[in-house]
Amino acid sequence: MTIAPIKHIPAPELKPVSGSESEIEAHPANRSRAAWYVRLANIVAVGTPVVGVIAAIVLLWPFGVNLTSLVLMGVFYVLTGLGITVGYHRLFTHKSFDTGPVMTHVIGALGSMAVQGPVMNWAANHRNHHQHSDDEGDPHSPHAHGRGIWNMVKGFVHAHMGWFLYKPTRADFARYVPDLQSDRDVRWVHRMFPLWMFVGLLLPALIGGLVTMSWTGALLGFIWGGLVRVFLVHHLTWSVNSVCHIWGSRDYDSHDESRNNALFGILAFGEGWHNNHHRFPTSARHGLRWWQLDTSYIVIRALEIVGLASNVRVPAPERLASRTNS
Repeated sequence: MTIAPIKHIPAPELKPVSGSESEIEAHPANRSRAAWYVRLANIVAVGTPVVGVIAAIVLLWPFGVNLTSLVLMGVFYVLTGLGITVGYHRLFTHKSFDTGPVMTHVIGALGSMAVQGPVMNWAANHRNHHQHSDDEGDPHSPHAHGRGIWNMVKGFVHAHMGWFLYKPTRADFARYVPDLQSDRDVRWVHRMFPLWMFVGLLLPALIGGLVTMSWTGALLGFIWGGLVRVFLVHHLTWSVNSVCHIWGSRDYDSHDESRNNALFGILAFGEGWHNNHHRFPTSARHGLRWWQLDTSYIVIRALEIVGLASNVRVPAPERLASRTNS
């Protein structure tokens, strides 16, 4: 059975600060590239917590972690990570495909379980980022603190998580998400964020307890399927803001320092093909070459095949060929 797509109001057109090709090439961010030690610092800063989690699994086995808790962590990592990439990002923020009311609520619930804030806050901040990317007004650019090692470290911390910890701001809803405000289903998803956040933390505990029939199983389900999973999804999402504006390749000319990063292209379900995304922000597909794995796009195509998604937007081949650096 095919569910009729909901009629979304188009997202407001947000133009970059500098629009012409000459302005794009002249932008200061495009005349520089982060030094090798800055890119190395990015790898260490993002990779060390992940190594710590792996070490904890090894050291705590089998008393502080077991197979059930690891499966729960993996399953909820995938579900909530896709809730952010497919839902919060590509569906709600960029309107890169359409879906029906049921899938709007399902995908919105999964995104909310990632504990990254209500959907309209997330979308407004991200649209603000695209309009001012790596320029004045960008909420999380790593390039706004000047040169030198210390300033580069400050820029990375700011882009990764400091932008909402030290100077939390809310983007103007009336300016950035009027289409979402006028959508009844999206408003409901937005209001239900606290409920879905707690469900995302408690459901792994419930499943872990029922599978093992023990309170220990419930506790481990909560820790690994809930808390550790949220930690991993958070840092991978934040790494797109920080690492993917410093380290990687630029296949397309753009007005910013967005980069294609293969590691986060894989770990973050295709979001690491960030330069592609900034050049074609309304595309449902971020991995634009055959070897650029984009799990989120595979999911969107699967939804389209079974009739749960429609109007999947991708750039025409001639547009891809005309905008490449190579």
